[in-house]
Amino acid sequence: MKNLVIVESPSKSKTIEKYLGKDYKVTSSKGHIRDLTTTGKYGLGVDLENHYKPSYKIISGKGKLVKELKKEISNSDYVILATDPDREGEAISWHLKDALGIDKNYGRVVFNEITENAIKEAFKEPRDIDMDLVHSQEARRILDRIIGFRLSKLMQNKTEGKSAGRVQSVALKLIVDREREIEAFNSEEYFTIEAEFNDFEASLSKYKDKKIEIKSNVEADNILNSLSNAFTIESVESKEKSKKSKPVFTTSTLTQMASIKLGFSASKTMRLAQGLYEGKNIGNETVGLISYMRTDSTRLSDVFVSDAKKFITNNYGKQYVGNVKVTKNKENVQDAHEGIRPTSLNRTPESMKLHLTSDEYKLYNLIYIRALSSLMADAKVLATTVTLDNNDYKFTASGQVQVFDGYLKIYKEYEKSEDKVLPDFSSYKSNILVSKDIHKTSHFTEPPARFTEDKLIKELESLGIGRPSTYVKIIEVLKERKYISVVDKKFEPTTVGIQVTDKLQEFFSSIINVKYTSDMETDLDYVAEGKMVWYDLIDKFYKDFEPLLETAFKNMEKEAPEETGETCPECGKPLVYRYGKYGKFVACSGYPECKYVPKVEKEVNVICKCPLCDGDIVVKKTKRGKDFYGCSNYPKCKNAFWDKPTGEICPECGNLLVEKKGKKFCPNCKK
Repeated sequence: MKNLVIVESPSKSKTIEKYLGKDYKVTSSKGHIRDLTTTGKYGLGVDLENHYKPSYKIISGKGKLVKELKKEISNSDYVILATDPDREGEAISWHLKDALGIDKNYGRVVFNEITENAIKEAFKEPRDIDMDLVHSQEARRILDRIIGFRLSKLMQNKTEGKSAGRVQSVALKLIVDREREIEAFNSEEYFTIEAEFNDFEASLSKYKDKKIEIKSNVEADNILNSLSNAFTIESVESKEKSKKSKPVFTTSTLTQMASIKLGFSASKTMRLAQGLYEGKNIGNETVGLISYMRTDSTRLSDVFVSDAKKFITNNYGKQYVGNVKVTKNKENVQDAHEGIRPTSLNRTPESMKLHLTSDEYKLYNLIYIRALSSLMADAKVLATTVTLDNNDYKFTASGQVQVFDGYLKIYKEYEKSEDKVLPDFSSYKSNILVSKDIHKTSHFTEPPARFTEDKLIKELESLGIGRPSTYVKIIEVLKERKYISVVDKKFEPTTVGIQVTDKLQEFFSSIINVKYTSDMETDLDYVAEGKMVWYDLIDKFYKDFEPLLETAFKNMEKEAPEETGETCPECGKPLVYRYGKYGKFVACSGYPECKYVPKVEKEVNVICKCPLCDGDIVVKKTKRGKDFYGCSNYPKCKNAFWDKPTGEICPECGNLLVEKKGKKFCPNCKK
């Protein structure tokens, strides 16, 4: 009997085929093979009059692949659809079944990790395609198509913007709203008062048991004048406290932590995680090192929990074994599969280091340590608080000493925990302390911070907007459309981003908002669970959306492009600022009749002379937009650096020294 297995990614094929043996042939669909057509009303590929029935076509360039898959199917006795274990993967399996004419002798299998045991167990229990999951994905795709096509056309007609989207536009609104909060913020001065003693410092916190806030210099001075140098020890409280480890990673928390601790962008994190999931060659075998990386669940399998407890006991001692973290599921959380974890705790990061790139190792180490520590015992600290009295003004000082490291035994590199020791007050002969100095300190309130990538993802997740698989794409689209710029890793809305947001809020505030978008995610979950008919969800939306759109097309004023103050040398019309693929540029306002665009001399940022030739070391960009430093005589001279050259010459090899994190070194000599 010949069995054909179809997976999504070619990189999985060989590994899975090896696990299954000679009776199986594994091939790949290379992602989706079909998408909506651009036929019908408004080019939506959706029949608006017939329960929003979608019309599909083979994706351009996939025709040859489809023929090859059909041939393989005709030569097979049984077909197993083994695409990813989520809604998107379920939809791909259905499209394969429908487009390839698989009407019998087929099964659908899902697995959370690419290991021999997981694959073999999954293949023991093939099932039918879950059409509720498929309809949920279809509904999402149709909604995104309707909104994307119709709103994008409106934006292109009325603004300098190129697109709008169901989730994209809400994410942009969050960034714009935050920018306006910052602009409207008025900083206020406030003061704190501290008392210094020989071996600790205490801060003013209360006056007669009421919290105190000092908002003026005069008020601070009046308090200082009311204080003496003598303080009375009012109380000393010591209490043992527990510090719990954090749950295993979800997609969102992984991208956030990788950004904070490793400096990785969300797209880079997911790219590396995909590779770790699909499999790495570790010498004698290729194996998936982590479980499926698109998840919003923190659940762990009973098998992994059991293995982890044995591993912790054997390597650290029974006292380090903790309990499974029970987290209250938020709304819109899909619990189809586990949190992100290593597939085997025996494959320690150090043992895998030789088989991974530097960045793969860093991410694997982060995932491994987080998963293992989540099942370790709480850390214990002895927390001490002393309260001092000075003429009814209460000063407090706090300290803590770790008494048991627990999960911090392995997680301390990602969660700094430093002891702050207070003196042993019980050894003091008197309860009166004399301060060395009492002083005031001026502070100013700060505006809310702009969103970084990790903070925006966290916000979207907390609001129930989008899905693990969409966070990266949302941010990338906002960047590509030039709706936001990134300054010091923080998101700032551009002029066109603000313009698009304002227009959408003027006419679509009832739909382009957090609550509506979050509620729609809940409804999509209901479809996935079989609790709602998919086309009823779309119908509810469309009946609200279309009248708003008609009003907007009729009444929205076209935003005139900003003029430069110069005129076109070819036709005399004003030159204006436009926004294109590569950002802001100058063009004639008479377009398309006049297509004049002034030539712009490309600015070259010269860093220093190249020591290997007569060229200059200049700032360049990779295809992905990352800065690097290379010789202007490329390809004749291929001298290049990731880190910024200092202009100084290495005495060992004669090339340039570079600077990273304030340290100078030679990238060739590693000195």
